[in-house]
Amino acid sequence: MSVTTEAGSTTFESLNPATGEVVAEHPVHGEKAVGEAVERAREAAVWWAALGWKARRLRLLNFKGALTRNLNRMAELIHEETGKPVQDAQLETVMAITHLDWAARHAQKVLGPRSIFPGVMNINQKAVLEYRSLGVVGVIGPWNYPAFTPMGSIAYALAAGNAVVFKPSEFTPGVGVLLAELFADVVPEQPVFQVITGLGATGAALARSGVNKIAFTGSGPTAKKVMAACAENLTPIVAECGGKDACLVDEGADLDAAAGAAVWGAMSNAGQTCIGVERVYVVEKVYDSFVEKLTAAAKDLRAGDDSGAAYGPITMPGQLDIIERHIQDALAKGGKAVVGGAESVRRPYVEPVVLTDVPDDSSAVCEETFGPTITVHKVKNLEEGLEKANQTTYGLAGSIFSGDKSRAMDVARRMRSGMTSINAVLAFAAIPALPFGGVGESGFGRIHGADGLREFTRPKAITSQRFAPPMELLTFDRTDKTMQRILQVVTMLHGKHYKR
Repeated sequence: MSVTTEAGSTTFESLNPATGEVVAEHPVHGEKAVGEAVERAREAAVWWAALGWKARRLRLLNFKGALTRNLNRMAELIHEETGKPVQDAQLETVMAITHLDWAARHAQKVLGPRSIFPGVMNINQKAVLEYRSLGVVGVIGPWNYPAFTPMGSIAYALAAGNAVVFKPSEFTPGVGVLLAELFADVVPEQPVFQVITGLGATGAALARSGVNKIAFTGSGPTAKKVMAACAENLTPIVAECGGKDACLVDEGADLDAAAGAAVWGAMSNAGQTCIGVERVYVVEKVYDSFVEKLTAAAKDLRAGDDSGAAYGPITMPGQLDIIERHIQDALAKGGKAVVGGAESVRRPYVEPVVLTDVPDDSSAVCEETFGPTITVHKVKNLEEGLEKANQTTYGLAGSIFSGDKSRAMDVARRMRSGMTSINAVLAFAAIPALPFGGVGESGFGRIHGADGLREFTRPKAITSQRFAPPMELLTFDRTDKTMQRILQVVTMLHGKHYKR
């Protein structure tokens, strides 16, 4: 909610979604303030890039140290602004720390200059490839994992030599402010990492500000609006949007492990996880047994704000209507609630909901629910499960449980997703060296890993002639004899017919 102070400056409050209490009040940065932040970042980016790999690495590792020393402080703030349990907030902060560490330590190896073999035809040239920083990267972050998710862009953009202007979600602005404060404590010389707070208009102003790239995490519809704003200045964008991620359970799978993982993937963080499990396709031979184990694992979970609760409230109030609509639509179309039901929505909480026999055209199957609900479907075999899993416009993540790892790997490769875990859920997110991102309506581009570092750079190709070429081709003085010789060489090198 926005309020106007007596001095006329616009502010808004961040609220604890569990209690409704005000956590803090933050300024709404308008277009002018956003533009000024970007201009400061441009100057800081020049200084930051000129520091070089080792100096940036040292400062980023000190940032990591500061975040680690303030881990509990950060976790408590995440808990207050999102409502998630403190332990889950601590785990999120640990993951943010490990990604920051990896980006700092690997940036030079991934992005630094390296020689490239020029090929026989250009043997007189020395070829070098390196990756240059872009300048200023604008990061628009989400509220569900307000430290970990944006760190996947912030850390990698900083390690690549860019300055960052970060607009956190209006539901979790304090997390972004604290991150910037910790960075400024270890890098006080220049405003290399700044935070701007506000509502949607602030994010739109950042997208239109002329930054060199936008890293966005959020819903597909919002991503389209951000892309339209970026298009005004041809600003490139990396977008990580929603998902409708599927879990496949084969007949030879460890059903206890599969059920436990599926419940965690679906219910942790109140189901507010873009890579969480929303659909499960189970081979018919083990379907009944799996549903029994899944039901047992889910029915005793409880939402709440106390230390004994499995997960917290729905952070964004408007999401409650979507969750309720999906449950009601599934039941109206013949689905069965084996755990919970429509009565599970008790604002601001949603108790666990497990649905079976839900038609494929139900909104609970087709649309992202983003709540602690899960649909379970019976399939003849793993192949049918894969076919149904791929019947979605999304393509973010997925998981497969099977005792046959070779078959699981084959199916994982063919699953329409950017990331897939075998005999686990969400494992890829915790491995900093692996790229993270989706296809289709789940977005494009990658954060994390070497691909994530390169996402915030531009490749630079440089050639340097070592000696005069034996045959000069790039000249108007080229002779027919020279051309005949080059054609002979090309025929010798590339004219062979290869047998199957």
